Amino acid sequence: MPYLEANESEFHYLETGDGPVALFVHGFPFDATMWSEQLDGLAALRRCLAIDLRDRSGRSLQPVLTMEDHAADLEAFLDKGSVAAAIDVVGLSMGGYVALAFAELYPDRIRSIALIDTKSTADSEEAMAGRDVTAARLVREGRAGFATDLTDLLLAAEASPWIRARVRTMIESTPTETMVAALEGMKQRPDRTTVLAALPVPVTVIVGEEDRLAPLEEAQYMAKSGRGALTVIPGAGHMSPIEQPNAVTAALRTQWLTGSLRA
Repeated sequence: MPYLEANESEFHYLETGDGPVALFVHGFPFDATMWSEQLDGLAALRRCLAIDLRDRSGRSLQPVLTMEDHAADLEAFLDKGSVAAAIDVVGLSMGGYVALAFAELYPDRIRSIALIDTKSTADSEEAMAGRDVTAARLVREGRAGFATDLTDLLLAAEASPWIRARVRTMIESTPTETMVAALEGMKQRPDRTTVLAALPVPVTVIVGEEDRLAPLEEAQYMAKSGRGALTVIPGAGHMSPIEQPNAVTAALRTQWLTGSLRA
């Protein structure tokens, strides 16, 4: 996998296609390969880039990885890759939090935004406490038991063994300290609904019909707040790009072809 050095770190990435740039941002605790089907399916429309976020490719000694840290890394990655024009940003789950932080910090960089199985709101007190419990469990027990429980929570009941294996492999290959730092960063993120509402660009919201972590109600709230199109993906949980890749690719293709996007 190729990489660029930016912000004193190495960022591995996948790339397909040509033309206007679309940047795909993975969720927690995954990597760029979760977007493989979308990169193949959308290469005729965009130069598709999927990046491994900080500490997924290589380790630094950051106890907290904030959404703003990741957004700054995306900006540095684009600069190092000589991407000067505005881009389409696609983010899943934590990647959606990063996409909204990027939109707030670098609004001129955004051409459109797609938010998949994610939220614009901040963590509740209960969710914050849950992240602390998860971090403590990871340190105490390691990744195996966590991967088992999280895989079951992320996926729709009918997800195949191969899909489950793919998700589990990504979870178990993420360094434990990276997961702990990311949990703290997600816990600290602010509500960015007002950022979403103020965006003057096309907004696409996509959600798995069976998503239990960022359910339909959250997607409807984001679509209304951002005046965006909402697509519900049947047969998918929180990992709709992997569970139903063709449907997610089709939703992005439709929005890119019919939305009022700048050339």
